[in-house]
Amino acid sequence: MSYEMIAILMFSSMMLMLLTGQRVFGAIGFVGAFAGLMLWGTGGADMPFSAAMKLMKWYPLLTLPMFIFMGYVLSESKIADDLYKMFHVWMGPVRGGLAIGTIGLMVLISAMNGLSVAGMAIGATIALPELLKRGYDKIMVTGVIQAGSSLGILVPPSVVLVLYAMIARQPVGQLWLAGVIPGLMMATMFIIYIYVRCRIQPELGPVLPPEERDVPLAEKLRLLRAGLLPLVIFAVMMVPFVKGYTSLVESSAIGAMAAFVAAVIKGRMTREVFETSVRSTLAISCMFMWIILAALGFGAIFDGLGAVKAIDHLFTEQLGFGPWTILILMQLSFILMGTFLDDTAMLVIVAPLYVPLVGSMGFDLVWYGVLYTITCQIAYMTPPFGYNLFLMRAMAPPEISIRDIYRSIIPFVLVMTFALAMVIIFPQIALWLPNYVYGK
Repeated sequence: MSYEMIAILMFSSMMLMLLTGQRVFGAIGFVGAFAGLMLWGTGGADMPFSAAMKLMKWYPLLTLPMFIFMGYVLSESKIADDLYKMFHVWMGPVRGGLAIGTIGLMVLISAMNGLSVAGMAIGATIALPELLKRGYDKIMVTGVIQAGSSLGILVPPSVVLVLYAMIARQPVGQLWLAGVIPGLMMATMFIIYIYVRCRIQPELGPVLPPEERDVPLAEKLRLLRAGLLPLVIFAVMMVPFVKGYTSLVESSAIGAMAAFVAAVIKGRMTREVFETSVRSTLAISCMFMWIILAALGFGAIFDGLGAVKAIDHLFTEQLGFGPWTILILMQLSFILMGTFLDDTAMLVIVAPLYVPLVGSMGFDLVWYGVLYTITCQIAYMTPPFGYNLFLMRAMAPPEISIRDIYRSIIPFVLVMTFALAMVIIFPQIALWLPNYVYGK
């Protein structure tokens, strides 16, 4: 059997395992380990062992539990609730103001946690009931929460970009900085769309009634201070890193400690909150470490087969595709896979194939990491099986049907596609900030 046929067999076996509902790391790791033993005998066991040692020695991985712990502390201690109260009071007089505030809430939660699931959970439980109660259009606000929560995998500290950095062997700090401007640009586009739509159709996002808007200035300022606390924590964590005073791991420790101290000072760090935060952090961190380990082992087998070179030869020589055509086909494949896989599974499956190919075509791998992440955001919201669609269906109240959820994402997917095109055409949108910071 040729190496190309073995690579195809490995890839198809892995996809079949995933379709059976097996855990991602189990499916990928099993196929990789089995192929290694069949190809190299008992010597193939050295590959997953070597991958495990590489994982244990990867110092930036220490940031993963720190950032996840920080996000869970801020979420479980209800500091995120203060954010929404702040937006509620300050944005209420504007048409669509609460929906705009929800986007702001999602951006700040993304900066606290780095996981889109956390943003979706907080948006669906805190923001969605309030928006519906105040007469906002159910289809629009459902789309707002899904689109806003997707920012979690782009705005730093993105856990997905940490995983990409490990597999693509790129600096985590540069990838995070590369995600800042595209993430804020996309959030701004969402806000502009909501504002313009609610100006044209005022019934979609009515202003708050006077009795809810008439809050004393002292109370407004108190809510502003409480709501901006997560932003202060983020600044305390990121500014020293950007300035070069601390390493990435040190900054993550500062962020985790700052969140913990803030919860203690506000009197919300109960035993229950602490235990839930630690248990959730342990569960998520272990899940990601198993996935990274499986991905590294699978990638080592693929590299050993020369599968990457075979695919490069197929696209560039046999089919005659140019670099940009291949890049666009890659993005389309992410959208297709995103209908039934999450971002981590997609990255683990295709990274051994795509990342070396992208590098060989002369594209910047930091820039490509941002493209991958934005495409995952689009895939999350693409019917029929988008990841965010099912999360929203599970969390939404009964009056919101699956048809409403599908209709709600159309304008936001178009906005995100436009943002993706902008980053492809103008790579400096993603690369300017990391080049500026690391160039010094």
